[in-house]
Amino acid sequence: MNTLKTGLLLGALTGLLMLIGGWFGGQNGVVIAFIFAMVMNFGSYWFSDKLVLSMYHAQPVSENEAPELYATVKTLAMKASLPMPRVYIIPGETPNAFATGRDEHHAVVAVTEGILRILNREELEGVLAHELTHIKNRDILIGSIAATLAGAIVMLAHMAQWAAMFGGGRSDDDEGGAGGIVGLILMAVLAPLAATIIQMAISRSREYMADDGGARISGKPYGLAGALEKLSRASQAIPMDANPSTAHMFIVNPLTGRSLMNLFSTHPPIEERIARLRSMRPV
Repeated sequence: MNTLKTGLLLGALTGLLMLIGGWFGGQNGVVIAFIFAMVMNFGSYWFSDKLVLSMYHAQPVSENEAPELYATVKTLAMKASLPMPRVYIIPGETPNAFATGRDEHHAVVAVTEGILRILNREELEGVLAHELTHIKNRDILIGSIAATLAGAIVMLAHMAQWAAMFGGGRSDDDEGGAGGIVGLILMAVLAPLAATIIQMAISRSREYMADDGGARISGKPYGLAGALEKLSRASQAIPMDANPSTAHMFIVNPLTGRSLMNLFSTHPPIEERIARLRSMRPV
C-alpha cells in the first residue's frame, strides 16, 4: 500500500509540474525548470553521504573501535541481503540515527553517541534494521526524485512571481487582463505549498515502510517500538542542532517541537508508528 501511495504521490508531483509548466511556460518552461532542478538535486544525491556526514561531524568506526555496533550492523545487513555499509558515529547526546549513500554499495549507517547510551540491544537492532531498510528500498534516490520535481515546481513558481510583477506569463487576452495576473500570483503561492505537502507525504510513507522492513529484518517489532518511544522523549529533552534540510533522514524528527503544523512534518506521528509496530507479531 505504501509503495502504491509513493507512486501516486510522485505522479501527483509530476502532474503538478506539467500543469503549471504548461500553463505558464509551455513545454520549454517545463524542460528548463526540470533540468535545473535535476542538476541541483542529483548533484546533492551523488555526494549526499559526504555532505551530511561532514555537516554532523560524523566519524567512521572500524570493527576494532566499535565491535558491538559493527557486529550488529553486519548481522542485520546479512539478514537483509545487503553489502556491509560503512558505520559512523555522530558526536552528541541527542539519540538519533540515519542512513545515506547513493546506493547499497555506497551506503552509510550513522548513529549518535546518545543512541548507543540509552537503547538496549533489541532496541538498537530495530533502529539499525530500520536504517538498512531505507538503503534496501533506495529511499535516498526516491527522495532525490521527489526533491527534483518539487524543486522544478518551485522554480516555475518563482518565474510566475516575476512574471506577475512585470505583467508577463500568458497574454492578457488569454486570461482576462488582471485575472491573468491574479492567476500567476496564486500559482506562485499555492504551487510550492502543494509540492511541499506532497514531498512530505512521500517522506512519511517511506518511514512507514522502513518501520515495517526494520521489524521484519530484526524480527523484533517491539524493540523498534520501544526505541521510537525513547528517542521521541529524548529528542524533546535534548534538542538536536539539526539542519532542516536533513531532518527527513533521521529515524525520528530532530526538529520535534519546532514544527508549526504536523502537515509539514517529514515523519508520521510517532504514536501511530509505535501502535503499528506493537500490532505486529515478533518473527
